[in-house]
Amino acid sequence: MKILFLGDLLGRSGRTAAIDAIPRLRERLDLDCLVVNGENAAGGFGITSSISNALFDAGADAITLGNHAFDNREIIGHLAREDRIVRPLNFPKGAPGRGSTLIETAKGHRVLVINAMGRVFMSQSLDDPFAAVEAQLEACPLGMACDAAIVDFHAEATSEKQAMGFWCDGRASLVVGTHTHVPTADTRVLDGGTAYQTDAGMCGDYDSVIGMDKEEPLRRFVTGLPSGRFEPKVGEASLSGVYVETDDATGLAVSVSPFRQKGRLSEAWPV
Repeated sequence: MKILFLGDLLGRSGRTAAIDAIPRLRERLDLDCLVVNGENAAGGFGITSSISNALFDAGADAITLGNHAFDNREIIGHLAREDRIVRPLNFPKGAPGRGSTLIETAKGHRVLVINAMGRVFMSQSLDDPFAAVEAQLEACPLGMACDAAIVDFHAEATSEKQAMGFWCDGRASLVVGTHTHVPTADTRVLDGGTAYQTDAGMCGDYDSVIGMDKEEPLRRFVTGLPSGRFEPKVGEASLSGVYVETDDATGLAVSVSPFRQKGRLSEAWPV
């Protein structure tokens, strides 16, 4: 299978660039599956049902979320109806929505998509992400119940993300980090056959502080005082993510490459 994962869509710039590019990317890369993280798609904080529908209409197969999953309250009811959107699996019991989903692609592949959230330097009260992810991987084993398994680990600490990669090695097609909005240079296939990258980066304007207009973050760093809300930067967006090819028999990764297109970052295409 050929899989593309796009990192956090940041505001109007990121979501518009992604919606515009997804049909062309599916054709150019001959994709079987495309997953996006949409937790910052609505003004930098959360996602709406209309944005999620636009992403699906463009050709996304699934949308993952993160710590801003419920920032837009109207999405809560939509999560109950739309099983292609997943919020962090290890939210406390009773949280709206689901933390994993098994989707069927247009070509008939079964893809398990898991979203989990780290606990290091994160403010929410969360269950153990390692136990939660393991339970899902055991319930839907790769190469048997699913043809590919994608784990989006939404976390702050690089050490926790790396630990999740090794924890899932040999049991997932891809473990990719989100949340910190900066693409890392450690794209590789782990010893057990799981593709890994610590952070996919964001789809947004990189002339910013992790996607936000520079003025307010700089003021807060320099003075320690907030004077307004963070606003997404609205210039030309870069698309950042990870491209994986898997073995049809095992579901494990054959190759993995960073993906970057347009904007201020150097481009990177699958090799």
